[in-house]
Amino acid sequence: MSTTTLAVLVPLLPFLGAVAGLLLGRTAPGFVRPLAILPTLGAAVLAVLVAVRQGGDETINAATELTPTGSVPIDLSLYIDGFAALVAVLVGVVATCVQVYSTAYLREDPRYPSYAALVSLFTSAMLLVVYSGDLMVLLVGWEVMGICSYFLVGHYWETEAARSASLKAFLVTKLGDVPFLIGLFALAADAGSFEIPKILRTVAEGGLDHPTLIALLLLAGVAGKSAQFPLHTWLPDAMAGPTPVSALIHAATMVAAGVYFIARLLPVFAASWSALVVMAVMAAVTMVGSGLAAIAQDDIKRVLAYSTIGQLGYMVGALAVGDRGAAVFHLLSHGAFKALLFLGAGVIIHAAGTNSLGVMSRMDGLAKRIPDAYWTMTIALLALAAVPPFAGFFSKEAVLVAAEHTATGHSEFAPSAAGWLVLVGGLLTALLTAAYATRLWLMAFRGRGAAAPVHGKEPLAMTGVLWLLAIPSIGFGLAAGPISDWFDGGELTPTLVTSVLGTGAAAIGAMLTYALWQRATAKAVLATAAGAGVGTETAVPAPVAVAAAESAAETPEVAEVTHDHPAVPAGPAADPGKAFLGPLHRHAAVGFHLDAVYDRLFVRPVRAAASLVRFLDREVVDTYVRGAGTGTQLLGSLVRRAQTGNVQSYLSALLAGAVVLAIATAVLANVNAGS
Repeated sequence: MSTTTLAVLVPLLPFLGAVAGLLLGRTAPGFVRPLAILPTLGAAVLAVLVAVRQGGDETINAATELTPTGSVPIDLSLYIDGFAALVAVLVGVVATCVQVYSTAYLREDPRYPSYAALVSLFTSAMLLVVYSGDLMVLLVGWEVMGICSYFLVGHYWETEAARSASLKAFLVTKLGDVPFLIGLFALAADAGSFEIPKILRTVAEGGLDHPTLIALLLLAGVAGKSAQFPLHTWLPDAMAGPTPVSALIHAATMVAAGVYFIARLLPVFAASWSALVVMAVMAAVTMVGSGLAAIAQDDIKRVLAYSTIGQLGYMVGALAVGDRGAAVFHLLSHGAFKALLFLGAGVIIHAAGTNSLGVMSRMDGLAKRIPDAYWTMTIALLALAAVPPFAGFFSKEAVLVAAEHTATGHSEFAPSAAGWLVLVGGLLTALLTAAYATRLWLMAFRGRGAAAPVHGKEPLAMTGVLWLLAIPSIGFGLAAGPISDWFDGGELTPTLVTSVLGTGAAAIGAMLTYALWQRATAKAVLATAAGAGVGTETAVPAPVAVAAAESAAETPEVAEVTHDHPAVPAGPAADPGKAFLGPLHRHAAVGFHLDAVYDRLFVRPVRAAASLVRFLDREVVDTYVRGAGTGTQLLGSLVRRAQTGNVQSYLSALLAGAVVLAIATAVLANVNAGS
């Protein structure tokens, strides 16, 4: 079988699995799990075969005209280089892990068949984006992912949080997709084609007439899809969906699509240094802002969500300084350990019965209850904090090295200002990342208080996936040398300067957080002892105790998939984040009030305009419509009264009319004679 045929089957298999799952979900439920796992697993295996055959050598390029358009043609084409081959492997592996994990995590969910089918469709759409060589076909996968995310984030549609989160994700990403679509048409108009190879040739020949405008329009779509400032606000709220969906979105599909798109068309963006500077500013603000916000979150999944936003900022920063090899290397590395983090968080939620780190910090022995999640989460958090020799260290250092080269003038691809922005923002983010990773680990696994509940060992479908993902989280960084041949051939190995700066910043963040946690723990112990000293009747207000006891129902998925959990006594949580951020904490906890700003600048004016339009429609337009109808009714009623059916009345009216006409004729004749 040819490589082209194998590549066609990679996105096709999950699509067929999704269709079959939707058709057979109710009539043949026994086929749902095989239809969820086997097509996705087959796609992953075929993606590996395609990557092996491609081998980082000559690009696989095949195309056939999809439909004649009369102007710019649309082709069904493949364009598989080293980037595409490896990203497809990541998508296939992570999607397979998510499907296997979900069979246990959502084993009691009545909507599992539709969930599994949507995950398969989500996977197929991302694989279409990865392999597609035509921008219009890529756009199809791009938009299908958007609608899949809407349904999956809103999986627990009975809750207001899930409904609002799904709608917000859809609207915010569509807000970026409008300029993105305009940018695609403008790019095709300048290049004369939607095919990526032809576009890249046009850019190399200097054929773009509006490079800055096109790049900025496309960047708006990327900001929405990859959750970059200022269109990042949808991603933390999307944690209302099931945890496996979060793993899929954050690690290998939707948010990765924007970064991958820029890497695919980087010469288009590089044609405008202004666009690269804008991209660098966006990356720096995103990295630092998300790092500060992550430290202030209590929900373990929201911490990881802001972490994803920051790590995507690293990737966009690498692209802003012209190193797509470093960007995609970090994309692959991040995909492994972020999937592990979210799936591990799902196990923690299962065991603890809550998403709240504050509640977990008042549990004792949670790490012993879930040793698999404890050790694998520790590995993933070390990779996230970029501690050597874990995968995150090598990929993050590749980004910092690229930024350093640009900042010091050793690269002609991007302005030095972009390099300095990414370098300074990246180093500060390294400190913040280590801080919130340490905080998460301490609060989740080093809590003190009531004993954590015991529910036995978690299912193998969940723990086995964790250990599988732990392997690349540990060792993928060692591929920094050979993997460069799959990209542009640039060096991806760390340098001494960036290694010292990055690791030093991470060490400072981790040690400072640990010291603040010890102090917070001591204060919490004293406060608890003081409360116990005045008696249980007055120590904790009843509403607070009830709220803490009902922590198991904080999110809909906890209520569905966990066992009964004992009440957790209320009390102060040992949270080092408050001392770390100081007065910034209350602002960071709500995302620096960006949602409130957007509400006042956009949501309220739009609603006011909608109210005005509704008023005009109901009170003005409808008045004319109703008036026309009422006038016709009145005229009809008058005419109807004349229709009595009495012949004498008709003859009298006819005679009266004749007399009137005769008199009128006589009057007019006299008037004409006198004149």
